[in-house]
Amino acid sequence: MTYRAGRSYLAIPGPSPVPDRVLNAMHRASPNIYQGEIVDLTRGLIPDLRRVAMTTHHVAIYIANGHGAWEAANANMFSRGDRALVCATGRFGHGWAEAARRMGIDVELIDFGRSSPADPARIAEALRADTGHKIRAVLVTHVDTASTARSDLAAIRAAIDAANHPALFAVDAIASLGCDELRMDDWGIDVLVGASQKGLMLPPGLAFVWASDKALAVSKSADLATPYWDWKPRFSAEEFYLYFGGTAPTHHLYGLRESLTMLLDEEGLPNTWARHDTLANTVWAAFNAWSKGSDIALNMADPATRGRSVTAARIPKGGATALRTWLETETGVTLGIGLGMALSSEPAYHDFLRVGHMGYVNAHMTLGVLASMEAGLQALDIPHGSGALEAAAAVVAGK
Repeated sequence: MTYRAGRSYLAIPGPSPVPDRVLNAMHRASPNIYQGEIVDLTRGLIPDLRRVAMTTHHVAIYIANGHGAWEAANANMFSRGDRALVCATGRFGHGWAEAARRMGIDVELIDFGRSSPADPARIAEALRADTGHKIRAVLVTHVDTASTARSDLAAIRAAIDAANHPALFAVDAIASLGCDELRMDDWGIDVLVGASQKGLMLPPGLAFVWASDKALAVSKSADLATPYWDWKPRFSAEEFYLYFGGTAPTHHLYGLRESLTMLLDEEGLPNTWARHDTLANTVWAAFNAWSKGSDIALNMADPATRGRSVTAARIPKGGATALRTWLETETGVTLGIGLGMALSSEPAYHDFLRVGHMGYVNAHMTLGVLASMEAGLQALDIPHGSGALEAAAAVVAGK
């Protein structure tokens, strides 16, 4: 007998749960794209997109996913043959590097492994070694969605400054925007990329790129920007279609209006960050209890280096895949695969999973996932410590 009748829950690191009111805002007939409501709505979105990134600078909206955001940033920062210093802390750092290589950019990669944040000292060392200032930009993933490593962006900005290097500071915030504290201007970020399907609580389909005046000036001599990816017409759109390089993503825009209102005006960013911090600590408390006397372990040992939107963990001997399968079949809960931690052809691939707790997620959703996981560990006779649910509940209770 299974217990999955009812609403299923996708506890993966994106697409995240979409609020009913966002879905309802999108559930409408197509609007006139030449004048009226959608034009006015979009112009109101631009200042709020600045607010969510905590910047006064430029923002562009693309009809794309996070990979499209990478390409947009690359196309506007670089000319063919320019060098990028890419700091990889998991699968998605390598993904951004590969996207750059395929566009003809010379990539210098610092690989920090799959369970460590970026080390500002090593970044400064690499920049000091670049005496000819060939490195055009430093590319860093704030929270790698695979490893769940979170890097200290303010410290990296300080390292770039200490090296006295003119490189742009570019950040992938796809898994952290609207979840982890993020301050583009205060932390001296020149280019920031995001996407709609995680902390912004929308379906996949929108990508965002924010850019400082310095980045805009650099882009004027970059030769990789094709008509669609060029951010300059989007930053100063005099005609509505220029915001999108063509037809607007109309229904996503209605949903985005609703999600930004929820995020910025109703809950407020500081409260959103605090909620994600509490829910992340709830998940970690459960895993800490499960790990006692067992081989279950969180991927990131230091809580200060963990993203607040997703948690990666190891359950050895194929336990992670077994638990994910049981949960989806028996309880209607879907957890994320252990992306990038091992090849799918390797036995270790089945030892990793991820729990998403990003966006439109509250205490009962998170506690329900953990209770379902506890049931699965028991049903599958996977060795684990006791007291996980009590520990998780204590975090929510503020004990």
